[in-house]
Amino acid sequence: MTELEQYIKSYFGVKQSDLELIGSLFKQTTLKKDDFFLKSGKSSDKLSFIKSGFLRIYVIVDDKEITQWISTKGYFVTDLSSLIFDTPARWNIQALSDTELYTITKADYQKIGTLIHQWHELEKLFIARCFTILEDRIFSHLSMTAEERYHFFFAHNKELFNQVPLQYIASMLGMTPETFSRIRKKQLS
Repeated sequence: MTELEQYIKSYFGVKQSDLELIGSLFKQTTLKKDDFFLKSGKSSDKLSFIKSGFLRIYVIVDDKEITQWISTKGYFVTDLSSLIFDTPARWNIQALSDTELYTITKADYQKIGTLIHQWHELEKLFIARCFTILEDRIFSHLSMTAEERYHFFFAHNKELFNQVPLQYIASMLGMTPETFSRIRKKQLS
């Protein structure tokens, strides 16, 4: 059973035959470090599950890069709005390391509903999970200080601190590199 199939089974309780069918629609793909999964302005035509590696989701505003998220092993990645509504992508998605993915095309993704009876319910659960993660991130930005956000993120993502540029983490946490550095120095003391 692939990592993708294990994830789907553990979160959505799909029966084995449906799990194998869904899994067969995803193809293993790879990105080299610095390759783009998606560039803003293009249409997203795929959804991927990260087997290994790191992808940074970011946008450029006034010549400044703002990191929205760093996706890691065990997460799905796409520009959901572009994939679902067929609009130009808002986000750049770029590999921070060599990355292995399980990828499904938009066409195959749209076919799942005709192949698996309970798919629309599973899709709602998947989108609800994405929405809940987003709500949690918004709540932390509204209710926590920069130092509290740093400590919370560090406690749950220690591996990232040694594997991706720290300015990306600072941006994702909504702080300047200087503030991030000051908090980090204080924690290491």
